[in-house]
Amino acid sequence: MTTNFDFLQKVDKNLYEIIAEAEKLYRDEYFEQCMTQTRRFGENVCKKVLGAERAPDATFDEMLATLKDKTTGEEQEKEFLDDLYFLKKIGNTSTHASVVNKDGIKALECLQRAFEVAINYSVYARGASQNILKKRYDTTLLVTGQKEKKTLAEKYAEEKRKVTRAENKITPSKKKKSQVYSMRTSTPKNKFPFFWFFVGISSAISLGMILTLFLIVKF
Repeated sequence: MTTNFDFLQKVDKNLYEIIAEAEKLYRDEYFEQCMTQTRRFGENVCKKVLGAERAPDATFDEMLATLKDKTTGEEQEKEFLDDLYFLKKIGNTSTHASVVNKDGIKALECLQRAFEVAINYSVYARGASQNILKKRYDTTLLVTGQKEKKTLAEKYAEEKRKVTRAENKITPSKKKKSQVYSMRTSTPKNKFPFFWFFVGISSAISLGMILTLFLIVKF
């Protein structure tokens, strides 16, 4: 299974196996044991850096003090020592705690600090390629054991494109079509009204009857 510390295999296989186990413990949610294992990793890195200059029975604290005395004041050395002190402190607390500590956040920080220690050790103590300095701790790889296909820069660019597309997307407002009603005025046709036709016929009949009666009476 791929780990964040694969680069360390070519530098020091023993150190790699120690810290690879710490990642496995984290993945299985053994956070307390993970923190203890990162402390073990830090102590062994100290031994490797000091080499013959360390006393056989020197404690982690004593080795760190010796390393501190040998520093030249460079920022890289200061960060290296700070990370080692952190691993020692958290590892000791985890080892001697009377209550099980299930602090995944703190365990993750230990792994990240151990990662920085491994990079500094590989480049500055063992002369490994400085390309290792560009590496960043991958939490996805830690949890899944599979490397993220996209780099952080690629994911950033993809998210930026999505935001830009969303900002440039204009949704046209739907305009309500106004209903146009054309009203035609009906023009009455020039027809002779039926009422007046009826009145005319009736009048003609009445006049005819009057004339007929007049003639009968006269003769």
